[in-house]
Amino acid sequence: MNLPTLKLTKRDLSNFNATIQKEWLVTNGLGGYASSTVLGVNTRKYHGLLVAALHPPGDRTVCLAKLDEEIWVRNKVYRLGANEFHDVFYPEGFNLLEEFTVSPFPTFKFRAGQVEVSKTLFMLNNKNVTVAAYSVENKIESEITIRITPLVSCRHFHQVVSKLSNPFKFTQKQVGNDQVQLDFEDPKTALTLRSTAGSFMERPNLIERLFYREEALRGESSIDDCYQPGLFEVNVSPDSNEEFAVIAAAGNTIQQNAENLNGVSSTEDSLRLFNEARESKTELTNGFSAIPANYWLSWILLAADSFLVKGPNGGKSVIAGYHWFEAWGRDTFVSLPGLMLVTGKFNEAREVLVGFNKFCVAGLIPNFLSELSLLPSCNTVDATMWHINSVLQYVKYTGDFDFVKEELWESLKEIAESHIKGTGFGIHMDDDSLLSHGARLTWMDADVEGNAVTPRAGKAVEIQALWYNALRTMQLLAVEFHEQNLAETYSAFADKAKASFVSKFWNPEKNCLFDVLGENGVDTSVRPNQVIAASLDFSMLDKERNMFLVNLVERELLTPCGLRTLSRSDPRYRGNYFGDRRNRDQAYHNGTVWPWLTGPFTTAYLKTKGYTQENVEHAFKGFIEPLFKTQIILGCLGTVNEVFDGDFPHTPRGCISQAWSIAEPLRAYVEEVLQVRPKYEKEVLGLI
Repeated sequence: MNLPTLKLTKRDLSNFNATIQKEWLVTNGLGGYASSTVLGVNTRKYHGLLVAALHPPGDRTVCLAKLDEEIWVRNKVYRLGANEFHDVFYPEGFNLLEEFTVSPFPTFKFRAGQVEVSKTLFMLNNKNVTVAAYSVENKIESEITIRITPLVSCRHFHQVVSKLSNPFKFTQKQVGNDQVQLDFEDPKTALTLRSTAGSFMERPNLIERLFYREEALRGESSIDDCYQPGLFEVNVSPDSNEEFAVIAAAGNTIQQNAENLNGVSSTEDSLRLFNEARESKTELTNGFSAIPANYWLSWILLAADSFLVKGPNGGKSVIAGYHWFEAWGRDTFVSLPGLMLVTGKFNEAREVLVGFNKFCVAGLIPNFLSELSLLPSCNTVDATMWHINSVLQYVKYTGDFDFVKEELWESLKEIAESHIKGTGFGIHMDDDSLLSHGARLTWMDADVEGNAVTPRAGKAVEIQALWYNALRTMQLLAVEFHEQNLAETYSAFADKAKASFVSKFWNPEKNCLFDVLGENGVDTSVRPNQVIAASLDFSMLDKERNMFLVNLVERELLTPCGLRTLSRSDPRYRGNYFGDRRNRDQAYHNGTVWPWLTGPFTTAYLKTKGYTQENVEHAFKGFIEPLFKTQIILGCLGTVNEVFDGDFPHTPRGCISQAWSIAEPLRAYVEEVLQVRPKYEKEVLGLI
């Protein structure tokens, strides 16, 4: 596959209301990133050209907010930058923007009279370094000057800066003719800015009250101050083309920046690094001969790789979503098959499995690892179950039981024993062999003022499906490892759980599954959680019941972007994920569409209805293609958002790029639609 290209022309860019909502994202393999809008206007506090992960994959700090350019032609100034200040834009450089492309890095092309400026942004892999590569073509007969002004910040990306309440505290030092260093006190961060041509001129200035419209819409802090240390000035001769780069490095110390900038001092260096970065992206899209090439798949494969980052323990970890999510256990193990197994990254899968396993506490896989303290938060019931499912998928793809035996087996047995006897958060196997659990432990865990928006304490449907799948997986592994007594124990529990599930969870009035068996009775809400029961390798339902279930979900919940979290006929349904945090949390799992559910739904649909050409075509055209082909040109270009509005037109919301929104539909596309099955699937599942 060749690198794909998304292009917006002058005509596209002239539609301001549409293009101001389109974003781009570049990542560096550490959890850091560069991101903004295609118009160059930062609309979020999370936007920036260098948002560094100072303690990978977390501690993300906005260091370089943006670079604003000016072209001086004789006595006339063309300002290419663009910033918003509460309904006022200054400058309005997007009016000079002729073209924007991503391939796979963003390139802005401006025209100012007879001068053309191109700016391409990329990051160095595994370094908190951003490079802005410029090409300035001067078609007139006199010298011109381009001035590039950095807007600098130094703040945790959830925060904003105010000169009154939390002003910048730093020292500034110019080094030579082409470099400036800034050393900030709080947070302790160093930023180095360097140009490969021209010179730096100190002109300190504070830019006050920048406005972030997306944050205002979300009810978040939306007014910010940025600091200008000065500007880089490059002269361009008549009838010539000047190429150069402005490079930003961030770290804990100036010395760390110097190490990261070693070998990045000339225009030739920046060109070489750009070609290396493009080549690494090309390899990602060329490495899957079993998967037929198509336009959108290249973007999905590139997006899938962006979530694999350096973990806190040095191994690989998974960023749940950009801009703000970190390493979440649930998201990691839902995503692992699509991000790592389908794409053949088995070494990375092993690192992730071992990495989380080290933090297993009382038989629970953490739902969240703090970016700095590494104290595990285990307040989830399903992260552990998805972890076990990932182990099953791993051996289906690799046949590598030795790794499981050596690295995971003892811990897996402890996990099973803890759940059978009981562990934290009220998690325990009940007398009916189903798994009981406390409140806000499933993926539908939003709360308002401490009260669960979707109360699911008791026995949630997908938890029972995952528990049964886990018991069968443990039985399978015990057989492989010649622990027959243990295998028989797991088998007996699984048999009883299946019988209990079928008798207690089936809703004969709606021909589907109850969502929760709670202390106060059953929850008859029509939600997508029941799809998990029909999609996993080991299902407790017969084909007829699965057929009823799949048909109801398709009829009530399916959209082109994924599955709604609640039927529109339910009085609690909320069709727009919009407004302040309270309003968003109330809609989060009460109608909001989640793309990741496309994966299990596609699997459930084809497993139930059969892999005929007609059914496979329907699954592709009806579920997979509308999501991937359409959404990569909406929201953040080349990837898929976390969530979408339940109501048409299904506006993209939440994180602009989400791991499981990519991973699960990708897995389903490869395994179910293309029928590229795991190599050892039959052998592994045939053990029991």
